Amino acid sequence: MRDRLLAAPVVPTPEPWRRVAFEPVGGLLGIGFASHPDSGRDLVMVVSHDGHGLFDAVTGEKIARDRDPDPVDSTPDAVADLSCPGLGPVAGSRVRIAGLFGGGLHTTTEDGWTLEVVAPAWPNERVLLSGDGGLPHPGPHGERWWHIFHSNYSELRAAGFSPSGRTIAVATSSDLSLWTTEVASH
Repeated sequence: MRDRLLAAPVVPTPEPWRRVAFEPVGGLLGIGFASHPDSGRDLVMVVSHDGHGLFDAVTGEKIARDRDPDPVDSTPDAVADLSCPGLGPVAGSRVRIAGLFGGGLHTTTEDGWTLEVVAPAWPNERVLLSGDGGLPHPGPHGERWWHIFHSNYSELRAAGFSPSGRTIAVATSSDLSLWTTEVASH
């Protein structure tokens, strides 16, 4: 199994997934999902040493930024439920954050997708997407499972699906990657 995972190159995600963002975020601590109150779209909140940011998961666009959040709860370890105050369209709510301080994101979707983090050459972690229920993958790489991200340059913080199952987010200590199944409308 280890040799099979090591031999699998990073490949693009299969349909219906499409990559919408690869954003540098220095000092990234964690990420969490919220839903846009008007459109129901997935939003991704990023918590870093440089503040908080909110991204539209369909377009990858940064829609809100707080460079100087309240130090009392600016990092998710400040409260028991690992949350931070929302910003922009989700101001007034709290967003649970997964990353350096713990927590987690969804690893499966209702329509059968699975996301796994493996480390056959630790400490370099790989993110696998599958439509076959997860390890061990019976089918060939690129047909039923895909190596979609390789964290060989920064520490992996979190990887998972949004609660809606329409977004995949992968966060490292230096960047955020997003994939979606939704089509952007203007």
